[in-house]
Amino acid sequence: MSFTLISEHPLTALNTFGIAVNARHFTTLTERADLPALLTSEAYHQGPVLWLGGGSNLLFTRDYPGLVVKVALRGVQVLADDGDTVLVEAAAGETWHDFVCHTLAEGWAGLENLSLIPGTVGAAPIQNIGAYGVEVKDRLDSVVCADLSDGGAEVILANADCRFGYRDSVFKHEAAGRLLVTAVRFRLSRHAALKTGYGDIQRELDAQGIATPTAQDVARAVIAIRQSKLPDPAVLGNAGSFFKNPVIDAEAAAALLARFPTLPHYPAADGRVKLAAGWLIDQAGLKGYRQGAAGVHEKQALVLVNHGGASGSEIRALAQHVQDTVRARYGVELEPEPIVL
Repeated sequence: MSFTLISEHPLTALNTFGIAVNARHFTTLTERADLPALLTSEAYHQGPVLWLGGGSNLLFTRDYPGLVVKVALRGVQVLADDGDTVLVEAAAGETWHDFVCHTLAEGWAGLENLSLIPGTVGAAPIQNIGAYGVEVKDRLDSVVCADLSDGGAEVILANADCRFGYRDSVFKHEAAGRLLVTAVRFRLSRHAALKTGYGDIQRELDAQGIATPTAQDVARAVIAIRQSKLPDPAVLGNAGSFFKNPVIDAEAAAALLARFPTLPHYPAADGRVKLAAGWLIDQAGLKGYRQGAAGVHEKQALVLVNHGGASGSEIRALAQHVQDTVRARYGVELEPEPIVL
């Protein structure tokens, strides 16, 4: 057994909000072979268990009363390569952005629009992360899991089995607490069509004088855009976009657009309409708003930030104020992206 159990372990450095809380028990999982022993340990059965990736999609509001397991499984390997497409597997503990950079350095396109998203590879399918017109489901082949109810036995879910939705997957529902993501497999291409028409990508490429971009050019454009708008969690605690873009029915959207014709909106599934949550928050006058050390970021209204020393409860109270304000002004419900513990 190579894992070590630690009592009352601080989690401040393990969540990107920088919330100062402790875990009753803590360990790091670096070897897949250690999982069966961990699942039979006393600490595992004493209380709730949190499997922690990069801590970039969590808001702690108190000390964690059970076991926190930092998933630090590492490794990247090519499983198949036909000269055009490649099937590559990355372990759950790999840093997402580092993995994206690795694929681009190898000449594999497909993940460039997802550059600089915080977190780990293992968290990507759970949240079905997305940005600039691409979601992880668009490039994902399958997910390798450990069945925690069966001693950690390996289970592989095909893309369709993951039941991906907008920031959603089977891992948030019936698989939650039962299937642990240990690795993710992606099918990438050396000749993929690039997606540059979403957001500011094309504008950034034009500003750089790039007429025929490569996947790496798109990645650099995405990185530049994100860095200009989003705070670095190492400098200003945050969890990226705190709210999902709300999706409403077409009739409600038409009524809103009649009142607010400049409201950005996009077609969604089943004839519904996706609204821009950042615009709603900004136009409600909340960009840059603060409640003590908790605030709405001054450049991107979707991002809530810890200006230093804010508690999770204070961030949560700020989020509630944002939700109440947007609901009162637009009649639209905002749903948080991060898991609130």
